[in-house]
Amino acid sequence: MFSHMDWVRLFMAALFILPLVTIIRESGYYVVATLLRGKNKKLVIGSGPTLVKFPTVEIRRYFFMFSWMEYDELKPRNRFWHGLIYAAPILSTGTVAFLANAFVLEGILPANIFWSTFIFYCFYYMLFDVIPVYLPDGQPTNGRAIFDLMWHGERSDYKKQREEEKEKKQKEGKADGDRSNTDAQEETMENRDRDEEERGDHTNPDERQEEAKRNRKQRSYTEPQEETKENRDRDEVERRDHTNPKS
Repeated sequence: MFSHMDWVRLFMAALFILPLVTIIRESGYYVVATLLRGKNKKLVIGSGPTLVKFPTVEIRRYFFMFSWMEYDELKPRNRFWHGLIYAAPILSTGTVAFLANAFVLEGILPANIFWSTFIFYCFYYMLFDVIPVYLPDGQPTNGRAIFDLMWHGERSDYKKQREEEKEKKQKEGKADGDRSNTDAQEETMENRDRDEEERGDHTNPDERQEEAKRNRKQRSYTEPQEETKENRDRDEVERRDHTNPKS
């Protein structure tokens, strides 16, 4: 059951702690984007109409509703920098959580409801980022992006695009001919059928095809024309010796 202190914790978390933790998380992206000299970067705090706007930071009216980081496409040259981008929010929330927890244990910070709730949500966000899964909308968590980068050697968006293209080709292949075999399997089946035909009459079907082509090239008349030509030649012979060539 909720007590009075639970209601206090709820409103304090919704109005102050969660926005603060979100800003800390997005600040990780901000720091890395600055290190990589990203252009047009902007940290947006809250949603709704803009209240205060700085060159790279924008605070909106509903400051407790979401926060996000905007920047142009960064092009680091190796996997280390790509991995650092994905690890940035994990490092920022994790570092703050461990420091705050250590300060509370040492008595530097008071062990009250605010700091306990703050540390809890910092670890929660860090754990959520570390889990290597794809979200329902198809986007990877930062942990999954790091896993794809280290294990598969490519960014998650490239890997996802390649898998989508492969799935699309498979669907198109089934739609065209409901083909259940791959190209390699189709080629193997064709070679097998040709070998069986060759073993059946001890001849090479390719040679027979070439011979048929040569015959077609040599013969310039159709069958009706050939028959007409034969009848004409027979009539000419019959007229010359007044005999029937068939007798």
